[in-house]
Amino acid sequence: MTTTFPRSTPSALDIDASGVEALVRALESTPDVEPHSLLLLRHGQVAAEGWWAPYSADRPHLLYSLSKSFTAAAVGIAAREGLIDLGSTVLSHFPELDAEVTDARSRRMTLRNVLAMASGHREETLDRARETDPTNIVRGFLLLPPDEDPGTVFAYNQPCTYTLAEIVRRASGTTLLEYLRPRLFDPLGIGQVAWKRDATGELGFSGFYATTEAIAKLGQLYLQRGVWEGARILDEGWVHEATRLQVPNEDPEHPDWAAGYGYQFWMARHGFRGDGAYGQFCIVLPEHDVVLAMTGQSIEMQAVLDAVWEHLLPAIDRPGPAGPVDLSGLALPPVAGSQLGSVGSVGSVGSVGLEAGVAFTRGSGPGVPLLTAVELEHAGDDGWVLTVTQDGSAVRAPLGEGRWAVSGSTAASTAVDADGQVVVALRFVDTPHLLRLRLDPVTRTFAASWMTEPLHDRIGTLHRPASG
Repeated sequence: MTTTFPRSTPSALDIDASGVEALVRALESTPDVEPHSLLLLRHGQVAAEGWWAPYSADRPHLLYSLSKSFTAAAVGIAAREGLIDLGSTVLSHFPELDAEVTDARSRRMTLRNVLAMASGHREETLDRARETDPTNIVRGFLLLPPDEDPGTVFAYNQPCTYTLAEIVRRASGTTLLEYLRPRLFDPLGIGQVAWKRDATGELGFSGFYATTEAIAKLGQLYLQRGVWEGARILDEGWVHEATRLQVPNEDPEHPDWAAGYGYQFWMARHGFRGDGAYGQFCIVLPEHDVVLAMTGQSIEMQAVLDAVWEHLLPAIDRPGPAGPVDLSGLALPPVAGSQLGSVGSVGSVGSVGLEAGVAFTRGSGPGVPLLTAVELEHAGDDGWVLTVTQDGSAVRAPLGEGRWAVSGSTAASTAVDADGQVVVALRFVDTPHLLRLRLDPVTRTFAASWMTEPLHDRIGTLHRPASG
């Protein structure tokens, strides 16, 4: 089944196009904000959409903690089907642990508590759970006594969502992807997705890969109170509970993280949202019948939301000029500088010949951990190719000069700067992440740094896993 949104224009949907354009300019110019995609819906129609090359509409993007909202949908569907009871205790789903888990608070913890990040722990428990049991996060989590009664305090806590994922797998007898394919993905017309796994199954709290349109579809489903094209997928009561404040939280520096938490959704100054590290957003504004899906590589996620509230929100229900917003030419800038082949002879950088390829070793100073070797070679008419090795795993990427060269899960650009250094930007385009490299042709050394450091992966796994 293929389900796609009708395309319209901002003006036809009572949105001033200048607000959309101002939002795009703000995303491109705000420090520590890098947009990769934007898809704006109103009344179930696309008002504006754009992808910053080398990112594209058809490529699934790592969503980090926005994965939690998809895991929650699986919980809601399983509850609707009668497979699980949200009022049941977490422990009741793991009878093999009953004799070991003796703390009264741990034994009282319910599915509703962990959905709301209200397990009773005052802080994240993932590292401690893994230390307690490196092979079974659920066991490690349940063996950590909560600090307070479940349901009384908020703490963003990865094992809460991990445990929910395992409960759905146990109740359904299959994986999250297999469970959601006929129940969520196919009805909504969501195509290729993937989920990072450990030895037990999908992480649940992170590691989900989906397109920007898939994010928008999840938001639209919740906006429509769980109904899609006349068919009910989520109970209306579930949607109500998931998208209202379940437990308060505090964050004096970030106002959109201080409005409370629902069931794997954040409440916000306006509406509610799912989000993930480095700027993966599913923003739902029920009072305006609007969904905004975005991906990116943004260190300052609050600045992204500030830009939405400042520029887009006032443009809703504001008269504006007729016609579409053209976001077709959006692009992230490639590396600027001289071409490698134009410095000295072809296949050379300066006086250093690279025809047969040159291996660079790590220079002095800080760098990317365990990044051990970099090789640059000239591949004739095919241009330059970079090979980067970390943990014994090598990633090979063609390099574009004055452009992005996209190959598989990488997009790379290179140039020679004024100091004669070869500068490389290596993007892992299934993810938010950018690796910066500086190669010294004289000393044959390299320096490397991440713009944003991957949370789960080394370079060898910075791509979407097998799809489902």
